[in-house]
Amino acid sequence: MAYYHSKYGLPHKKRSLFSRFILGLLFVLIILALGVGFFLYQVIESPNVWTPNDEEVSIYVPTGANFQQLKDILYEKGLIIHRKNFEWWAKKRKLPRLVKPGRYILVNGMSDNQLVSMLRAGKQVPVNVTFNNVRDIYQLAGKVGRQIEADSSDIIHFLTDSNDLKKAGMDTIPVSTIFIPNTYRFYWNTTAKEFVDRMIREYHRFWNASRLAKARAIGLTPSQVVILASIVEKETNKNSEKPLIASVYINRLHDGWRLQADPTVVFALGDPHIHRVLNIQKDIDSPYNTYRHRGLPPGPICIPSISSIDAVLNYKKSHYLYFCAKSDMSGYHVFSETNRQHQKNAKKYQEALDKLRIYQ
Repeated sequence: MAYYHSKYGLPHKKRSLFSRFILGLLFVLIILALGVGFFLYQVIESPNVWTPNDEEVSIYVPTGANFQQLKDILYEKGLIIHRKNFEWWAKKRKLPRLVKPGRYILVNGMSDNQLVSMLRAGKQVPVNVTFNNVRDIYQLAGKVGRQIEADSSDIIHFLTDSNDLKKAGMDTIPVSTIFIPNTYRFYWNTTAKEFVDRMIREYHRFWNASRLAKARAIGLTPSQVVILASIVEKETNKNSEKPLIASVYINRLHDGWRLQADPTVVFALGDPHIHRVLNIQKDIDSPYNTYRHRGLPPGPICIPSISSIDAVLNYKKSHYLYFCAKSDMSGYHVFSETNRQHQKNAKKYQEALDKLRIYQ
C-alpha cells in the first residue's frame, strides 16, 4: 500500500499518530500539574490552625527568637494540626530567616499560608497597656513590665538614669510626675526606652496650652499640680468631691498654712494599710510629712489619675479650710470654714471609727 509523503518527508498517517501522542502527553502533563497544584493548594490553604473553643489565641514571640523557638511556642499550645505541612511551607517562604518578635493573634481555621504570611510580615496586634492606682515608679514599672516585653528593671533604669532624662529634657522635674494614667496601645515588643519616650510624648501632649494656663493661674507648675493631685487622689475616690478637696488645699497654700494631709503621713510611714492616722504618727521626720513641713512635699505620693489632675486645675473656689470624712462611712466628706466646726465633724467621724473598732 502506498503512503503519501508530506512536504517534510513524513507519511501523513505517521504524522497523525505523532500528533495524537503529543496531545495525549500534554493532556497527561496538564492533569498531573492540576493534581500537584490541587495537592499544594490543599497543603497550604487548608485549615491547619486549631484553637480551643474556636476562640482567638495570642502568642508572644520574644525579641531574638529563632524558628525553633517559634515552633516551640506554637506546638506547646497545640495550635498546629499538621506540623510537617507547616514547617515545609514555612521553609519554602523563608520564614526561618524572617522570624519577627511581637504579639500575634491566631484564629481557628487559619491556613499555613495565612499563618506564615502573618508571621513573616510581622503583622502583630498591639496590646492595651493600662496603669493606675500605683504608688511610685517601681510599682508602675512592675505593672507595665507584665504587659509588654520590656523588663521592669530596664524601665527603672531609664527612669533613674540622669543622662537619659537629661537628653529627654525631663531632668528638672520629679520623674513620677511624667506619667499620666490612661490606656495606651503599644506593640508587645516595645523596649524600655521606647516606653519611656512614649510617656514623655504623652506628658507633653497632656500639658497643652489650656492646662498650662490654668496651672499658672493657680501659681503652680505642672509638677506641683501633679503633686497636689496625688494628695487629692488619696483623699477620695469620689470624682465629684475632688475639685472641692483641691480647693481646701489650694486655700491653705495661698494662706501659708501647712497642708496637714493625712495621706502624706501614710506615705511617709510606708504603710498603705493605715486607716487612721494617730497624733504620734504625725511627728514622723520626713519631707513628705505635711504636718511638719510647709508647702507641697518634694514629689507625688502616688501617680494621680487625670480626674485628680483636672480637679486641681479646675478646683471649685470656696472659703473652706477644713474637711473630714462623713460619719456615715459613705466615703464622702463634710467641709467647714472654721476649726470649731471641723472639730465637731472630726469627733463624729472618730466615734464612728471607734464603733467599728478601727483604731489604726
